[in-house]
Order: sequence, then structure tokens, then C-alpha cells
Amino acid sequence: MTVQPATHSLRARLLWSLLGAIVIVALLQAVMTYRTTLAQADDIFDYHMQQMALSLRAGLPEPGPGGHRRLNPADVNDEFLVQVWTENGVQVFQSTGRVALPQRAILGFADVPAQGTMYRVFSIQTGAQVVQVAQDMAVRRQMARSLALRAVASIALVAPLLMLIVWWVVRRSMIPVARVQRQLSQRKADDLSEVGEEDLPDELLPLVHELNQLIVRVRQAFDAQKNFVADAAHELRSPLAALKLQVQGLQRAGDETTRERSVQRLAAGIDRATRLVEQLLVLARQQSTQASGLKPEPVRLAELARRALADCASAAGAAGVDVGLGQADDDAVSGYADALAILLRNLLDNAVKYTPAGGRVDVSIRRDGPAVVLQVEDSGPGIAPADRERVLDRFHRLPGSQANGSGLGLSIVKSVADLHRASLTLGASEALGGLCVTVRLPLAGRV
Repeated sequence: MTVQPATHSLRARLLWSLLGAIVIVALLQAVMTYRTTLAQADDIFDYHMQQMALSLRAGLPEPGPGGHRRLNPADVNDEFLVQVWTENGVQVFQSTGRVALPQRAILGFADVPAQGTMYRVFSIQTGAQVVQVAQDMAVRRQMARSLALRAVASIALVAPLLMLIVWWVVRRSMIPVARVQRQLSQRKADDLSEVGEEDLPDELLPLVHELNQLIVRVRQAFDAQKNFVADAAHELRSPLAALKLQVQGLQRAGDETTRERSVQRLAAGIDRATRLVEQLLVLARQQSTQASGLKPEPVRLAELARRALADCASAAGAAGVDVGLGQADDDAVSGYADALAILLRNLLDNAVKYTPAGGRVDVSIRRDGPAVVLQVEDSGPGIAPADRERVLDRFHRLPGSQANGSGLGLSIVKSVADLHRASLTLGASEALGGLCVTVRLPLAGRV
């Protein structure tokens, strides 16, 4: 049984996090509001009691022989109790007879038990009288709770509205993500066009930009593969057909001399096909480097040139060509070591191949301002000015050329130079009289 991994929705995570935060904050706000409202209600009730007592500072007249004054039962207010005493302890006024407060009053505020409950009492001395204002704490708490609950009710009504607004905002904010997902899901397998970056939020734009960069590299890799297959199919058709004809000629050879000639032609054809396959593989490798998206690194051309000269020394010796390294400044260029090694090897192979026996091939590397100049000169026949641009095309060979080749060497060199934003110039060698290939590469850190 396969266990499916749990899915994590960014929208759901964001929505539930915000809604949970709203609920927690609303509960905390409700508790704080409830407690604060209760405290404020106590302060307000105390203030009212104090003001009521202060309003009686002028005092009340002494009662007659009938005793102290009381309000009519219809005028009694059970929320507050007011009593007035003379300094001799004679009660001159009482708002209700249901509750009797202690005659001895503590000036100011005090909590006094009476009739099985607790009263909040404020007492004040006014000349020859003492005024007492009291309130039942049970009534006070009930009124305070009513005020607090009304304040909390507003929070309970606002919190769902805020949650609805947050849900709408999150849903609207995730529309660009859904749009990008929809664009990708509706594509066919061969559709490598870039994703639109219009109207994307700042948080999503870098992701889509990097995705487009990846699509560009994949498209370049597919194009390189397609071109390689097309070039290989086109260029291998003729050598393979020639090999087939040469095998048939070998089979029809009637004597030893004809057979030997056919064998030599077959071997030469195999060498040409092998050389073509090698060049095609080198071209594919260079194109894969270009499409890989790797970052350039500092590369020392002098070290690569020494390796390339050592690699071609045996072939140059067999051809009777003297190869050497002249000036070799040890400055680094910004590039790809493998691709630059391909460039050097192709330049040397091309120079050795077209230089007659007894000739020379010289390599030099020198610093020239903000660039490093690589030159490969030979004493061969050179290239006419009218043909110097065309020889950089793939599979183009000079008419009448006797050297074996596929027409890919200088094309590969140009491709590597373009990859490094380098200038490539073909000219005549003043020192050796043949071809002079000049590649001007930026110093490290200047690409």
C-alpha cells in the first residue's frame, strides 16, 4: 500500500494561520475589554456616588417632632441608599427604610456588610452633618456586567466580518499563482515558451523569472540536440555511402593491386568518418556547455595552451610541423575551461592539418588592456579575405582543399568565442605568412 505524501497548500496554511490569529486576538481583546469595562464601571459608579453626596453638602434641616424624613415608597430608588446624620447621631434623612447602614461612618469609600449583602458606601462630613451614599454591590456588578457584555458583543460581531475580509484578500492574492499554474498545466509537452511575467507580485516574480530562465536553457538544450541530430544525419550520409561503395569496390577487386588500393581508400574513408564523428561530438559537448547555464569561472589560458600543445605534439610530429608557445602571459579570463580547451584544440588541429611538412605553428597569449589576446599562427596557405567569413559556417570547406576535414573546426571555435563574448578575427600572419587566428577574451570579472 502506497502512502501518499501530505499536501501543503500555501493558501490554506496562510488562511488558517490568519483566521486562527484573528480568533486568538478577538478572545484576548474580549477578555481585556470585559475586565476593563468592569473596572471603568466601578469608577463611574463611585464618581456618581461621590457627586450625589457632594450635592448634599449644604445640609438638610433638622426634622420636626415627627422624626427623620423618608421618601414615599413610590419615590424610592433601590439602586442607591442615602442617609444623613447629625453630629449628635440623629438621623435627619433616609431614602429607604429597607436597609439601615451603621451609624458610625468611615469617611470616604468603604465596603460595608448589611442585611446579608455588601454595600459600597461613600461618607462625607458637611459642617454639622454626615452624608452617606450607598449602593448594593450585587446591583452594581449586574449593571457593570451588562455594560461589559455590550462592549464584548461588538467584538463578537466584528471578528467574523474581519475573517471574511481576510478570506477574500487571501483568495485575491493567490490569483496570480493560480494563473501561472493554469498556464503551465495547459501547455503541451513541446511548448517551451516563457511564462508571462505581467502583473505578478514581487514575491512571485523572482520564482517565475528563474522558471523562465530554466525554460530558456531547456529550449537551448533541445535546440542543440535537434541541430546535432540534423547535422549528424546530414553529414554522415555521404561518408557512409562512400564507405559502402568502397566496400563494394573491395569485393569486386580482381587482383592484389586493385584490392590494396581499395583497402587504402576504405581506410581513408573510415578515418574521415571517424574524424567527422569526433568533431560532431565535440560540437555537441560545446553546445551542451552553452545551454547548461553554468556560471563562468577564472581560467588561465596559458595553462590550457600548454596542455593543448602537449596533446597535439604527436600529430604535429607525424606531419613534420613544428608547434610552440611563444609569449604566455599568466592572466585569467572569465569563462569555461572545457569550452576554451575545445577552442584551443581545434585551432591547433586546424593549423597543423593545413600546414605543410616543415612548417610552423606558433601560439601566443598576451595581456592587452582589459582583455587577453590569444593568437594561433601557421605557415600554411592561409585563407583568402573573401572566404574568411564563410569558413566560420558549419560544414563549409575551401574549394580545392586537400586536407581531410569536416568543415566544423572553425565553426566550433566561433561558437566558443560567442559563448565567451569574445571577438574572433581571421587574418594573415605577418611572421609566418599563413593564417593568423586572433581571439580577444575579456579578463576575469569583466564578462
